Amino acid sequence: MLDFSCSEEACDLLDWYIPVAFNHKRHIEIIEGSNSDTQKWRMKERMKTVSVALVLCLNVGVDPPDVVKTQPCARLECWIDPMSLVPQKALDSIAGALQKQYEKWQPRARYKYSLDPTVDEVKRLCTSLRRNAKDERVLFHYNGHGVPKPTANGEIWVFNKTYTQYIPLSIYDLQQWMGAPSIYVYDCSCAGLIVESFKNFAIQHEREFDLLVNNSKTPYDGPPMPSYGSCIQLAACEATQILPMNPDLPADLFTSCLTTPVIIALKWFVLQNNKKLLPGITMDLIDQIPGQVSDRRTMLGELNWIFTAITDTIAWNVLPKETFQHLFRQDLLVASLFRNFLLAERIMRFYNCTPVSSPSLPSTYHHHMWQAWDLAVDTCLTQLPGLLKDSSATYSYSPFFSEQLTAFQVWLSLSQDSSSVPEQLPIVLQVLLSQVHRLRALELLGRFLDLGPWAVNLALSVGIFPYVLKLLQSSARELRPLLVFIWAKVLAVDCTCQSDLIRDGSFKYFLAVLGESFMPAEHRTMAAFCVSCIVNGYRPGQVAAMQSGIVSICLEQLSDPNAKLRQWVAICLGRMWANYEPARLRGVRDNAHEKLEPLLSDSDPEVRAAAIFALGTFLSSTAERTDHANAIDHSIGMMLINKVANDGSPLVRQEVLAALQWFLIIFENQFVAVGFQYMEEEKAKESAANHLLAPAISDMSFSGDGNSLALDRLRRVSSSTSISSMVSSGIHSPYGALGYASVFGNIWKTLITLSCDPYPEVAKLAEQLINYIRNKVNEIHHSVATKNGKIPSMSEPSSPSGRPSFLTGESPPTRPNGVAHTGQDSNRLGKPANRWTDSNAPYQQYQYFAQFNPIRKTFDKGPRQIREVGEESEDSQEPKTPLIETEYVAWSTKYFSQPVLKMNENDIDSPSHLEKEYFYIRNESVRKGILEERKKLENSRIDEQIFINKNLNLPASLKFHPYESHMVVTDKECFSVWDWEKGYLLRSDNARNHQNVRITALDFLNAHDDTLLMLGSDDGVIKIWKNYVSDSENRLITAFQIIQDLLPSTRGSGLVLQWEQHASQILASGDVRHIRVWDAEKEMKIQDIPTGADSCITCLTSSANYASLIGAGCGDGTVRIYDRRMAHNEGCLQIFQEHSGWVVNVMLQNKQNFGQVISGSVAGDIKFWDLRQTSSMKNIPPAHGMTAMAIHPQLDLIACGAATHFISIYNQNGDNISTIKYHDGFMGHRIGPISCLGFHPYKASLAAGSTDSLISVYSVNKKH
Repeated sequence: MLDFSCSEEACDLLDWYIPVAFNHKRHIEIIEGSNSDTQKWRMKERMKTVSVALVLCLNVGVDPPDVVKTQPCARLECWIDPMSLVPQKALDSIAGALQKQYEKWQPRARYKYSLDPTVDEVKRLCTSLRRNAKDERVLFHYNGHGVPKPTANGEIWVFNKTYTQYIPLSIYDLQQWMGAPSIYVYDCSCAGLIVESFKNFAIQHEREFDLLVNNSKTPYDGPPMPSYGSCIQLAACEATQILPMNPDLPADLFTSCLTTPVIIALKWFVLQNNKKLLPGITMDLIDQIPGQVSDRRTMLGELNWIFTAITDTIAWNVLPKETFQHLFRQDLLVASLFRNFLLAERIMRFYNCTPVSSPSLPSTYHHHMWQAWDLAVDTCLTQLPGLLKDSSATYSYSPFFSEQLTAFQVWLSLSQDSSSVPEQLPIVLQVLLSQVHRLRALELLGRFLDLGPWAVNLALSVGIFPYVLKLLQSSARELRPLLVFIWAKVLAVDCTCQSDLIRDGSFKYFLAVLGESFMPAEHRTMAAFCVSCIVNGYRPGQVAAMQSGIVSICLEQLSDPNAKLRQWVAICLGRMWANYEPARLRGVRDNAHEKLEPLLSDSDPEVRAAAIFALGTFLSSTAERTDHANAIDHSIGMMLINKVANDGSPLVRQEVLAALQWFLIIFENQFVAVGFQYMEEEKAKESAANHLLAPAISDMSFSGDGNSLALDRLRRVSSSTSISSMVSSGIHSPYGALGYASVFGNIWKTLITLSCDPYPEVAKLAEQLINYIRNKVNEIHHSVATKNGKIPSMSEPSSPSGRPSFLTGESPPTRPNGVAHTGQDSNRLGKPANRWTDSNAPYQQYQYFAQFNPIRKTFDKGPRQIREVGEESEDSQEPKTPLIETEYVAWSTKYFSQPVLKMNENDIDSPSHLEKEYFYIRNESVRKGILEERKKLENSRIDEQIFINKNLNLPASLKFHPYESHMVVTDKECFSVWDWEKGYLLRSDNARNHQNVRITALDFLNAHDDTLLMLGSDDGVIKIWKNYVSDSENRLITAFQIIQDLLPSTRGSGLVLQWEQHASQILASGDVRHIRVWDAEKEMKIQDIPTGADSCITCLTSSANYASLIGAGCGDGTVRIYDRRMAHNEGCLQIFQEHSGWVVNVMLQNKQNFGQVISGSVAGDIKFWDLRQTSSMKNIPPAHGMTAMAIHPQLDLIACGAATHFISIYNQNGDNISTIKYHDGFMGHRIGPISCLGFHPYKASLAAGSTDSLISVYSVNKKH
């Protein structure tokens, strides 16, 4: 057992082991869904390059007139020397080779080439490909090595039919023939000119089109203007540059970079490094590298894989995200060409050529990832000679990917905020489908996604989705936890993936994980969340999941020990049958509503809320009303009222209202009738009780004002009445004989009670529901008035009216022969069955109620004609619109979008640890200060007034904060926070209680950590504030009625509280006959201990050293000791009966000396008790009466205040060591009658409040 006294041994560790109450996210955060917008990572439309035009103007053997070639010069075209073959064969071979090079990137495209063509041939080729491609992309590859350079007028060159002349081909015409979308590759000198001309001609086309449309006399109905400006262009060099002629390079260096990047990259690497690191590697060896580009297990395949990863990484880190998506993710061929374009820039810049692109890209040739490429090439090529010499030699895989994953892991360890982006993310993407690296990559990816929505959006933008979707087809069991975690993160941020998961049955992966009982609960929880996202508002998902048995799988998990799993299987069920009746019917067959009932008493408030959500959607999903459906719904309604309508968590109570609203929507007729009758009866009662108020009440009408007298009367009777007591007494109410109608009456009373809820959000929701019914009653009232030609006064007592023997929408009662009454039968009844209290008057007044069928549209204007009872409306199959909505489920979803992987809690350098350490060291210093305070008291006394101020009202109670210089003072309605050391008011506020309710208890919660202020009032309500010192940041984090049958009074003890920090429990009693033990963690009652006394409880005490014992002072003068471990009726261990009057205070001491219990009564006597004896050990006789008493928990001090204007301070030997009668100062006046006293827990300081509204603090007199 921890010693909570201030021993030096315990001080160092004490605060670390004290629990922090009301510190869950539901208390800290506002209950609302995520506000972060999902970034657009999906391509609006994927595109394919379906046709490729290869236009080669080589004119082999003839050099163009405007280019003087060096000797020797570059000759290779597509790695073929055209001079080694006859011209026509060389041309055909080059074209065939070029096609094969392109086919590696897009094998399914339609390829056509035109060799040394004329203008007409180019036109036929382009128009044919565009016609067949329709709206897909066409590629135009132009090799102009055998013709003059492009002109400044926007022309490229082709040939005449006899090859005797160069013929210009305008880019303007080429644009028209190619249309859009298109991509152009220009491999010729001065290619930048073509790019500039292309842009100018695109603008010219647009102007001409606009002019055509504007000048047309009739509306234009032709094809839309092709978007020439969005076409993609890749040019080998700028407008003034000549292609390199280095004989070590191919002539079509740009084309080689675009279509055979690895080969040209390796050869260029050898050219740069043949005399450095790899002297034995020659250009010829490069051509002998073993393997295929498509086989990653070979050297060539792995190098290609590494090259793809590096160029993808460079692009992702350099380009804007939209540009990256457009160029590197929309079209496979375009993505390959642009990755290879980055290499072209790196190589060709070395030879004073700068490739040009449209859209233009930032420079990347100097990016540091190229160094990683050089290292990977160097590592692989060192093995090449050995592999070529020995065919049996084994290739050792490159460490590139392992090293990059390690770099990513280091980033995760050191930098975890959105300001820095891990450059290795595209590489992680590349290795997801590699069996060698997959497990590690998934683990690191999961850690990255756990950083928050920004990380998920980054991963989706880089293109991770298809990879993790494909992995769901894997049967590897070791991947299941990782994949479920990753998908939970993805779906928490973007739930639009439902169709992808349903399309190929991937959702079954999560069902399999959820159904595996040996799978850890955390993973099953994530699987349940994933399934809940798949079925959420998505009918195909609901259908597929139900066919796979999701209802049965979830019901089996409801009793799992893991609270988060219980919560999410309940939410999953609720989403599963929301507006989907087949799933509800399956739930009915499996008794789902009965299996959910135990969760309404769950120890976790969030689980209780989830169960209510599931029951609420269960209620709303019935499309066809039947007797069986009504019976189930009514049982659910009573279940909710009896078990959770008075729940201690406002989160739960809000969900109760969200569920009960469906009764108002489905059974609207009944609630209109019940609400009308209830209002009439309350008005009649008030009129009879107070004739003076009759004129004012008679003028009242059912207006839309939510604060009207009508609603106020509705609330007044139940503002302090428990829902459970109303339900249990329902049989004696006018609704008790209504059969099913008693359900509606009890739900109505529940709404009225919750409209007075101490938590504002709960009260607001209840008011909305009450106002909905009140407005319906108002509609009927005015409709009847209009029909009768007059507006009847609502003040006139309504005549007793007969009611139908059953309510609209409810199945009619069955006759003895089994035949049910019809609606016409009910109208012929001479005297209805006694289903309503007043059953002898005609029914005409309420006949209009039958027009409001319970299954009509929620916001319909009203019935156009009277339908027979039970007749269904046309739109009964449409989903019903809710009247109120909560954010609970959306807020719960944020759990998965936020970090859930536990960080190292023992990290002494973490900011949270350092902050706590600071406060805990401060607390330890304060606690140790009590030793110095004890020494001061040996030669001094407490009578020096160090603080005096006037409170706003008469102080009723006060309390020092143990570690801050705060003192909270309460009066009847308000609380004030004072800085007693500096002497000024920090904040004052109203407790926002109901009228004529007074504050009777206060305490600090979590004083050692993040302090909360708890106030209790005599209507049994507890309110807890966070940041109670701040005017702007203070927030009511919870409010609940801890004792429901506590009646407000001016003479009783009100609500008496004792906070137990070590157990996170509240002891509560007062003007009741039991002591309630309330668990702050569970936010629910865990025990009621009968007091056995005939009077109220006036004070409570407990001790951490005697954790099971509770001490109580009573209004009859007895002091009672209870043991909470004992049986229900045997809890009272000891009764001390020597006091003659009301016990003012009692304390169970933490130390053994001077007895274990101290108590004092209004008579002024103070007694010391030993738990083992029935008579007191010591007695301090009364000098005067006592109005307030304080006992110091650490020092040998007892303070007594009296109405006779003085304070006496005693030690526990009974010696009077100090008496305070006057305020300090030369003209110090007499202190007022004392109303409250309180010692500082760790200082020799006493606070006193008096009836003249003055509050004072007294400390040790330094003069003595």
